[in-house]
Amino acid sequence: MKIERILFPIDFSEGAMNALDYAVSLSKEYNAKLYLLHVVHDISMTSGWQIPHIRIDELYRDMEESARKELEKCCMEELKGLKDVEKIVLRGIPDDEILKVARDKKIDVIVIGTHGRTGIDRLLFGSTAEKVVRKAPCPVLSVRLPEYRLEK
Repeated sequence: MKIERILFPIDFSEGAMNALDYAVSLSKEYNAKLYLLHVVHDISMTSGWQIPHIRIDELYRDMEESARKELEKCCMEELKGLKDVEKIVLRGIPDDEILKVARDKKIDVIVIGTHGRTGIDRLLFGSTAEKVVRKAPCPVLSVRLPEYRLEK
């Protein structure tokens, strides 16, 4: 099995942070490039709402900048020792953008955490991990939170 490119979508949730170790371990094991991808969810694309563009564009620019800063500081310790890491921040529908990046970058495996959204968020937007697993052009390793794993 040849793994040269790993995509790790990160929403900074507990589920994503739990899956980070898996992505980093695979990257080290296979000496693979690791892509960290954060997608700022563009709710206007989901809902069809008309929102004044000037204000919403400023809001999204702020969110994208905050995501870039968070990517830089949140994973420093875990990424130590990795040679090839690319951090990407995009705006759109998370599962759509994850799948686009997977195709465009010719990703060999996607590592994604589950249980990133709960409650009304999950009801409105659905499970990003589930959609990625169903539509991905490559294998997907979905990592559950420890409390949701089956006990032996």
